[in-house]
Amino acid sequence: MPVHEERRLLAYSAEQIFDIVIAVDHYPDFLPWCLSATVCETQNQTFDADLVIGFKMVRETFRSHIAFERPHWIDVRPISGPFKKMHNRWQFEAYDKVSCMTDFYVDFEFRSRLLNAIIGTLFQEATRRMVSAFENRARELYGLDN
Repeated sequence: MPVHEERRLLAYSAEQIFDIVIAVDHYPDFLPWCLSATVCETQNQTFDADLVIGFKMVRETFRSHIAFERPHWIDVRPISGPFKKMHNRWQFEAYDKVSCMTDFYVDFEFRSRLLNAIIGTLFQEATRRMVSAFENRARELYGLDN
């Protein structure tokens, strides 16, 4: 599967964007294709989460391990589910007092050739929409002019 990397300067603090990305249990409220999300097995700076994603006739459940250092980075790896491999990383760097540079990286491959074929054609657009969904969530929570 292809890799997607994206860098955006956002008009919100690193703490604000970090708080949105780490709040996995709120993903179904705003993230495209996320049907449910449950945080479980929380430890110091890590937790596991069960997610259900769906698109048209495809529906998959998986568990991820999330490690983080607030407000600098979030790293996501699969524990179980449809992935042959998956790595998702967010990095947040304060740009000034009210904005941050946000780096997003994702690389994954499904075990199923069919799922890879379906997602492969939509991958770049889907990941762009996903990053935009987090930015839109920030607008919803914090307003347009932070």
